[in-house]
Amino acid sequence: MNQRLIASSALASVLALGLLSGANAADEKAPSKEKCYGIAKAGQNDCANLSGTHSCAGQNKTDNGADEWRYVAKGTCSKLGGKTQEEVQAKK
Repeated sequence: MNQRLIASSALASVLALGLLSGANAADEKAPSKEKCYGIAKAGQNDCANLSGTHSCAGQNKTDNGADEWRYVAKGTCSKLGGKTQEEVQAKK
């Protein structure tokens, strides 16, 4: 096999993996987005709920569960009828 082709493929794979994982981290910490609780439709939550009953996106069973969240544009959560993470934690 051509060693140059193998090396190029390996380098491309490493770079692509780095870009993909960096994009996920950027989405989660993007200052233009915030978690909005209580607006997710069944199966459309972005990740785990506050009670920890599941651990990945799209597993909520009901619409508008108070502990299920979706990422929304910062400042729009209340307009959508939801609560921000700070509002949810303040009630505890």
